[in-house]
Amino acid sequence: MSYNKILTIQDISCIGQCSLTVALPILSACGQETCILPSAVLSTHTGGFKGFTFRDLTDDLPLIQKHWLNENIKFDAVYTGYLGSTKQIDMVKDIMNTLTKPNAKKIVDPAMADNGKLYVGFDNNYVKAMKSLCGLADYVLPNITEACFITDTEYKENYDEKFVDEILKKVSDVGAKKVILTGIGYKAEKTGVVIYENGKKEYYEHRKISKGCHGTGDIYASAFVGALFNGKSDFESAKIAADYTVKCIENTIEDSNHWYGAKFETAIPDLIKMLGK
Repeated sequence: MSYNKILTIQDISCIGQCSLTVALPILSACGQETCILPSAVLSTHTGGFKGFTFRDLTDDLPLIQKHWLNENIKFDAVYTGYLGSTKQIDMVKDIMNTLTKPNAKKIVDPAMADNGKLYVGFDNNYVKAMKSLCGLADYVLPNITEACFITDTEYKENYDEKFVDEILKKVSDVGAKKVILTGIGYKAEKTGVVIYENGKKEYYEHRKISKGCHGTGDIYASAFVGALFNGKSDFESAKIAADYTVKCIENTIEDSNHWYGAKFETAIPDLIKMLGK
C-alpha cells in the first residue's frame, strides 16, 4: 500500500459527524496522511440545530497557502467537500494548481444541494463557480440534484436510466474526467452509484435504507478516496464506499437520540476489512 499526503478542504462542524470530522478519521484509518484546510468552523452542522456559531476562515486560506508554498509542501491529492463561498472556490482552484505534485489527483464532492434544492446560502453564482471547479476534477462525486445544477438540467424526482445517462454525459462534458454519481436507484427498495468515464459506465446497486442520516455524503466521499488510494479500482472504491455507508446507517437508525449524524466510527473495522487489511 502506498502512503500518500492527501489534503482535504472542507468546514469543521464541531458536532454533527460531517465534513472534516468525518474525512480526517476515515482517511487516516485507510492509512493515508491526511492534511486539513478548514474553510469554516461551526459549533454544529446546520441540519436541525438552532443558534449555531459560524466562523468564516476565507481570509486565512491564502495565508496558509503562502506558508505551505514557502515550505515547499506538495500533496498527492486534493479532496474538496463543503465550501462556503464562490471566493473560496476560486482559492481552492489556485491551491490545486500550486500545491500539488505532478499527476496529483483532484477529487471534488460538490456538496451544495439535495432533494432538488440548493443548500441555504448558495445561489446561481455559487453553482457557476462550483461547475468550474468540477471541470478541473479527476473525480467528481455529485448526487442527482447537484449533477442537475452543475449541468443546468431540470431536476426530476422520478427519473429513468436514459435521464441518468444524459446527466452523466453532461457532467463529463463540464470537464471532469470521471463521474461518480451517487444515490441512483431505479427501484423503490434499491439505490446505487454509477461510475462513468469516456462514455462507459458501471452501476453498483445496493439496498436502500428508508431512513437517512446527516453526513452520509461526506462518509461516502471520504471512504471512496480512502479506497482509491489503497489501490482499489474506481468500481471497487465506489462499491466499498457504498457498503461502508450502508453499514454506518445500519449502526445508527435504531438510536433515536442520534439524529444528527451516522455512527461511522463503529463501522471503521468493517471498512478496514473491505480494504483487505
